[in-house]
Amino acid sequence: MAGLIDSIAGGGGLITVPVLMGIGLPPQVALGTNKLQASFGSGSAMLHFIRAGKVQLRDCWAGILWTAIGSALGVWAVQLLDATVLKQLIPWLLAAIAVYTLLSPRLGAGDSHARMKAGPFYLLFGLAIGFYDGFFGPGTGSFWTMALMLLLGCSMMRATATTKVMNFTSNFVALVFFLSVGQVRFVEGFVMGIGQFLGARVGSKLVIKRGTAFIRPVFITVVLALVGRLIYMNYK
Repeated sequence: MAGLIDSIAGGGGLITVPVLMGIGLPPQVALGTNKLQASFGSGSAMLHFIRAGKVQLRDCWAGILWTAIGSALGVWAVQLLDATVLKQLIPWLLAAIAVYTLLSPRLGAGDSHARMKAGPFYLLFGLAIGFYDGFFGPGTGSFWTMALMLLLGCSMMRATATTKVMNFTSNFVALVFFLSVGQVRFVEGFVMGIGQFLGARVGSKLVIKRGTAFIRPVFITVVLALVGRLIYMNYK
């Protein structure tokens, strides 16, 4: 289920992290194991979108580079800094994304004029969103999708496909760190990873077959669910 949802609109961690903690894993081990299984899902979706011609790696190599650097810095920073302020701010940023998407029915319907050049865009957002994914994580896909539509002029489908490349990059980099400090459970991670891989294939096929009209309501629903979940976690 997480792979299916995440490949369409992001937010799979809403399902997997509580599940991993619910079976008794300590928080840091749950996060590390989540990066292992999430890498299967984002990798599966990325490969499917590449094979379908919805994204070209040569067009986003700069994003891969800066996202990898940002994710590494984020994982390092989370060991040193208090994430409380960030956790309280993110739900309101996601809420703004949901409201903007609801009030802009033509957003992402097709490719449009880019407001930034690709180089500066990937430098800024690769570092920022990559850092956020390594530091905290929930809503990463939503931030990428919105930024790609608003500033690079991508259609919602192309933004979704490109987002999976960036998600896989930041997941993999964070996974390497968690592996280095022994905070990954392999049995749980690989079993869930198989489910992620299969779910992501189904989700990415649905995206390609049904297009923006299908992605849009799922995207808004997932963002609102993220908002509700994060507000509950932070203010209960």
